[in-house]
Amino acid sequence: MEVEFRPALPMDTREIARLFRISSEGASDYIWSQLAEPGQDLLEVGAARYARENVDFSYQNCLVAQANGQVIGMMHSYVTREDPQAAPVTDPILAPYADMEVPDTLYISSLALHEGWRNKGLGVRFLELAQQRADQLALKGLSLIDYAANTGARRFYERHGFGIVKTCQVVPHPMIRVTGQAYLMHRP
Repeated sequence: MEVEFRPALPMDTREIARLFRISSEGASDYIWSQLAEPGQDLLEVGAARYARENVDFSYQNCLVAQANGQVIGMMHSYVTREDPQAAPVTDPILAPYADMEVPDTLYISSLALHEGWRNKGLGVRFLELAQQRADQLALKGLSLIDYAANTGARRFYERHGFGIVKTCQVVPHPMIRVTGQAYLMHRP
């Protein structure tokens, strides 16, 4: 079956949010719960967040993979820049991640595939496309955050040239499905 990689469209935002949930281990639900109106569906909040334009968390910063007209995976990435005037993160759950960045890289916020589409080389293709974008923008490589508990993902990224450059401790919360450390990984 042929898989097509293409820039995301506004109509993809709900599926992007659904896939972001897979890779975030509950962090997306925590973030979206902070933005939700009482009783609002969290997936709806995520889709609305990705429907915005000209911001980091936008469909405009996503690539999707599709087969038979269905989105089967996505990668969300954006450029990180050092911002000495950035407001400090005060949320106790998110604060440990505040300095987990490699400036001037293409930060892969999410790379996720639906069950049944994993281990078919699609993740490698997403990384190739991310590297092409980083090269076009003259960036210093790719970066991402991975959880220590997700050993399969870490091995995948290490096989593709990423190394751990920093760690932080995950703050336990009922919505977040992992504990232990989070790793900032970089591929120059």
